[in-house]
Amino acid sequence: MTPQNRISVNRREFAQVSLAASAGLFSSTGRNAWSQEFKSNATSPATIRNVVLTHGAFADGSSWRHVIPLLEAKGLKITAVQNPLTSLGEDVATTRRVLAQQDGPTMLVGHSYAGFVITEAGNAPNVAGLAYISSYAPNRGESHDDLVKRFPAPAGISAIRMDRDGFLWIARDDFHAAFVHDVDASYARILAAVQKPVSKKGCFGVPVTDPAWKSKPSWFLVSANDRLINPDLQLFMAKRMGATVSTIPSSHASLISHPTETANLILEAVRSHGGSF
Repeated sequence: MTPQNRISVNRREFAQVSLAASAGLFSSTGRNAWSQEFKSNATSPATIRNVVLTHGAFADGSSWRHVIPLLEAKGLKITAVQNPLTSLGEDVATTRRVLAQQDGPTMLVGHSYAGFVITEAGNAPNVAGLAYISSYAPNRGESHDDLVKRFPAPAGISAIRMDRDGFLWIARDDFHAAFVHDVDASYARILAAVQKPVSKKGCFGVPVTDPAWKSKPSWFLVSANDRLINPDLQLFMAKRMGATVSTIPSSHASLISHPTETANLILEAVRSHGGSF
């Protein structure tokens, strides 16, 4: 299936100065080497060979299992982050540690709540661009709880429960309908059984401080049939940051139910930085 309702939005130019100005992930030797590579590619973006995938709430890194082989088949090095979902700060730190292990320019990808994670972690100097998959894309000072008030809540929100420790879960009997209504019911039961809870206060209540999309190009895959993030909210955020947008008829779990379209958007982002497939 090919992406439908493809929308062309102004794409931000690759902010090369952020690569040289940002610090904290590399030693001085590493920064000098990066600077030399940066200068040698001053007329065009450096070729991306690394992709870091970041999962959202109620899931873990294995949610990318169908996307990973599609990207690896194109010769890309893929790493999936395993975030604790205990606080936005800890998730950002975990993602930055993975980014520090990459050997060159990297495309950073986030699904769902991970849009908050990549928006902060994307300021790492080796991140060349950001790809948001059925996701949030916050602005400075916005938390998850702020963004969801902008548009009516979709139907699946009613399936979310909070335990006595302040962690959110999707009720198992409602998981299929709320999260992955376009996948087989037996597979949905497995996903419900292995779901990973998210801290309401630590993850959803914390605002973003420095949005990376303000200085780096972005792409956004909107799920038109999403029951956890209002599709209108997704489109609003994508347009606000000037992302290149594709829209597909998917549930919230587009990376599971539509892995080809998900991979294609990531590959499009990589191609914009010199990748040829």
